[in-house]
Formats: sequence, structure tokens, C-alpha cells
Amino acid sequence: MKEPKKKNGRPTKFVDDMAERVKLLALRGFTDAEMSKIIGVSEATFNAWKKKNEGFLESIKDWKAVADGEVEASLFHRAKGYSHPEDKIFNDNGCPLVVPTTKHYPPDSTAAIYWLKNRRPQEWRDKQEIEHSGSVVTEIECRVVDPK
Repeated sequence: MKEPKKKNGRPTKFVDDMAERVKLLALRGFTDAEMSKIIGVSEATFNAWKKKNEGFLESIKDWKAVADGEVEASLFHRAKGYSHPEDKIFNDNGCPLVVPTTKHYPPDSTAAIYWLKNRRPQEWRDKQEIEHSGSVVTEIECRVVDPK
């Protein structure tokens, strides 16, 4: 009877709680290179884990999509302006006085331009493509010069 093949190489550092650790990092917006450095493996090892564990790869994509969605929502609110409740605290003869207010943020033109350039590039990109049509006619006239 044949003995099972022994695996060569170092044992994997991929442990059960690794996915949970990577999830927390991905939700905070870290890149693959940053995550691999934080968990103490090379980026090549991290990429090998993604290839070997299909569910792990899909989870990372999902977690990154959540983080990207939060940033997208923040950019959208910043572009169009927004308001939120805020408490202002004053000193009223030694006693704190809390006054509920509403903080207003006006639309940010830089955020709006960034949003539109990425969401509607045909209308908002800086580079304009202009097509020229028509034809060009050239006439060549040749003369023979008498060398005398």
C-alpha cells in the first residue's frame, strides 16, 4: 500500500481567525499590500491564499465594496451639501448650557466636479475629442527648367 505524499514547505499561516482579521482591515479601506504587511505575510502569500480559497477572495471583494460604498456616499453628500444635528455647549454663569442646533455644510464644488467626471465622463471630462471631416485637395505643378 502506498503512503500518502508528505507536503513539503512551511506550514501555512492562514488560521481560522485570519478571515475575520482581514475583514476588519478591508472594511477600514486597507489595500492588499497593506493588509498582508499588517498580518505578517508577503503580498505573494496573501495572493496565493486568495487563489486557493475562492470564498476568501470573494469575501475580500465584498468587504472592500462596503468600504468603497461608504466613501462614495460621503463624497455624494459632500458634493450636494448636507446638514446634521449638533449640540453647542456654552458657559452660562458657571453652568453648562447645551443648545441643540443644526450644522449646515454647503455643497463642495470640487467634490461635485470629481463626482461628475467619474460618473458622467462623456459630459464632464477635461479632454474633449473633436472630429474633423472633409477632404483636402492638393495640386502639384511641375516645370522643366532649361539649364542654359
